[in-house]
Amino acid sequence: MEIKQLPDVQAYNPHVKISLTRVGVENVKKLVEIGTGSKRPIVLVSTFDIFVNLPPDIKGANLSRNFEVMYDVLETFVKMPVYSVEDLCVEIAKHLLQRHGYAEVAEVYMRSEYMWKRRTPVTGIEFHEPVQIFASAVASKRGDDIRIKKTVGAEVTGVTTCPCAQELVREEVKGVLRKRGWNLRDIEEILSVVPIATHNQRGRGRILIETDGDSSVPLAKIIRIIEESMSASTFELLKRPDEAFITIEAHQNPKFVEDCVREMALHVVEMLKELPDNALIKITQINEESLHQHEAVAERIAYLGELRNEIMTQRNCRGGLAGGASDS
Repeated sequence: MEIKQLPDVQAYNPHVKISLTRVGVENVKKLVEIGTGSKRPIVLVSTFDIFVNLPPDIKGANLSRNFEVMYDVLETFVKMPVYSVEDLCVEIAKHLLQRHGYAEVAEVYMRSEYMWKRRTPVTGIEFHEPVQIFASAVASKRGDDIRIKKTVGAEVTGVTTCPCAQELVREEVKGVLRKRGWNLRDIEEILSVVPIATHNQRGRGRILIETDGDSSVPLAKIIRIIEESMSASTFELLKRPDEAFITIEAHQNPKFVEDCVREMALHVVEMLKELPDNALIKITQINEESLHQHEAVAERIAYLGELRNEIMTQRNCRGGLAGGASDS
């Protein structure tokens, strides 16, 4: 049976000849295996957004064919022994440039749920909990030279407690105890050891780190940095002793939304010493308020060298590492 050659409309000249920044597909779901050096790889259910640029003399990218090409690329590279999600995105981006001769830029964005092993703080029960992880790569072609920018990051949920409301409650408690005849010295001693009530927020901390070249960022470190920067961690599984521990810990460690971002920045500087100064760091904290209908947000975007200089300058001035203003 003779197959009739159909016209390739996408290859026609467009009526309006302007270039397009990106053309591609979104929400391509794939099963991805990431090597760990051991027998069991990490399996991720991942969603990809994939784009290339389109020059002004091509009418369309032929999305059906384009999707097939991108699907084939994903099929090829998810079976390779890759050891980081951002490097997987890099390989896909490079291959897209090879398959699309007209393209000068290829972009790949990946988001996944990673099952992070946790242990309850008191009872020590082990379980797995989902963490959102992100990776991307942008490959730019200039002649035979291909430049790469890659990003990796994570978003972790935790608990924050409001310092401002806690101080207000503390003063109210002082007044009540004074009226009941307690002396100020005893009151201060009690309040120094008894957690004071305040309103809570469920916080979402996110760190994205963009690098070029061969730099690599361990996802486990990013996750730990975010976890350690809030008042306390959240756990899907908690027995009663664990619940009491987390509640007390959160109220003994109140933090504004700004404090969380500054803590994350400090930990990035202290725990990622191997990264170059030109690594771009994006830190975001979003607190879902309990007493308000809005969300409090704080963010810092800076090169790692800038953060290092700021923190070093502050330490040299012996001014400490101060917290934020208010998210209440």
